[in-house]
Amino acid sequence: MEYEAILLDITDGLAVLTLNRPDKMNALTTQMRAEITHAMKHAARHTRAIVLTGAGPAFCSGQDLGDASSTGKIDLERALRDEYEPMLEAVYDCPVPTIAAVNGPAAGAGANLALCADVVIATESAYFLQAFARIGLLPDAGGTWFMPRQMGFAKAMGAALFAEKISARQADDWGLIWEAVADADFATHWRKRAEYLANGPTAGFGAIKQAIRGTYDKTLPQQLATEAHLQGDCGRTRDFAEGVVAFLEKRPAKFEGR
Repeated sequence: MEYEAILLDITDGLAVLTLNRPDKMNALTTQMRAEITHAMKHAARHTRAIVLTGAGPAFCSGQDLGDASSTGKIDLERALRDEYEPMLEAVYDCPVPTIAAVNGPAAGAGANLALCADVVIATESAYFLQAFARIGLLPDAGGTWFMPRQMGFAKAMGAALFAEKISARQADDWGLIWEAVADADFATHWRKRAEYLANGPTAGFGAIKQAIRGTYDKTLPQQLATEAHLQGDCGRTRDFAEGVVAFLEKRPAKFEGR
């Protein structure tokens, strides 16, 4: 598949997926959602880590309200079910670690696309905005699921009702994202983080994702059983054997991945 609205670079086990409509603040169209879905699935089969970022000054401004293919008498429920859900699931259920490198404003569905990733790293000048109430809607694209879990009920409710900007520093302090990084250091920093994941124990990372993402639906005994099962699987991998030998030999581990 040839991409028009995104860029996909795969180098040394690391995929960088760039939303590439900088003149529109990378607003999401029907075409872009299809391309993100396809690219995520392709990259997941051929890489060990994936980064989502934006071209130009913004990460993503959310739905492109001028998209002729998805505006006018738009069926919002159909668009969410048929276009947004596959895209969000491709990011959330990705078997390899994902980073959203939020290089600028992330608004509406763009903010929630970022929150789908395993780790969100934002430049300090970025912000997150649940703008939906400004046009009579509720946060979608997973916003009502991610926000209460990541920054608590009170902050989530206020963010949704007041539709005010949350600075990257606030998002960091509130637990909505992993970290906010100085603008000058941002590009170097997220790439270093991504390369660490791409060179790490892929099976172990996958088990971490599975265990932590499933914890909200389990009791403690159920989660302990999950941990034991997944740890048994990890303990049989070459990466675990290499990790132990490297520890004993006091050297960096050289993980094989998949």
